[in-house]
Amino acid sequence: MKLIAYVIDGHHMDIRPAPVERDWMDATGERFAYRCLPLNIANAHGWEILCASGFTAVWDGGTQIESVTIETDPGGHPMAISHFGHGTLTFHIPCLFQTEPNFDLMAQGPINRPKDGIAPLTGIIETDWAPYTFTMNWIFTRPNLPVRFEKGEAFCHVFPVERDKLATIEPELKMLSADPELEQQFRAWNESRRQFNADLRQTGSAAQADRWQKLYYRGLRPDGEKAAVDNHATRLRLRPFTTR
Repeated sequence: MKLIAYVIDGHHMDIRPAPVERDWMDATGERFAYRCLPLNIANAHGWEILCASGFTAVWDGGTQIESVTIETDPGGHPMAISHFGHGTLTFHIPCLFQTEPNFDLMAQGPINRPKDGIAPLTGIIETDWAPYTFTMNWIFTRPNLPVRFEKGEAFCHVFPVERDKLATIEPELKMLSADPELEQQFRAWNESRRQFNADLRQTGSAAQADRWQKLYYRGLRPDGEKAAVDNHATRLRLRPFTTR
């Protein structure tokens, strides 16, 4: 499957496979946040577009375009503008993405990278036909707080999604007891987790040596058998964009 970014002539775009690492995860005790496999996979689930220049932006709480002021670092290229008003910060993406037929592009803020005072907005673009660029927008959440974007910091995260796929899903609600086998597996896991957490408090226990339960991480069922999937992932490695 192809994902092509046509950079507009005269412009440059820094884009990379999204890394697993996060500063706040590094700062957790024994880096325990990385034990959460769903976090790790989500972090790397796409590509990040990076700031070519650093800047500071402030919103005064008003609705006018002039209510947002932006100061670009000396020698830098302006990365964002106040375009829509109402405390919105707008990044122009200097390229046209092209996906294969029936695939859109999800554009959102960097995954699991909270930022004080501002929040990213998410959009889905039909990039299999549209000869248009799009903007990445953030909305301020607190007035009069300087918000800083550093050079090399990710401001947009993109990945393809299949159009209309969600509309074909038939969601259902059922009681767990309606599936006895699944219920038995859940109860076995729930009890093993309760026992594991209790054993963590016992000096010299196997749980203390293991430090955390690794069933999901290893793709194992509660009874220790391998899950019936061939593509259980513990790490996502995406290819970088290449120049052709």
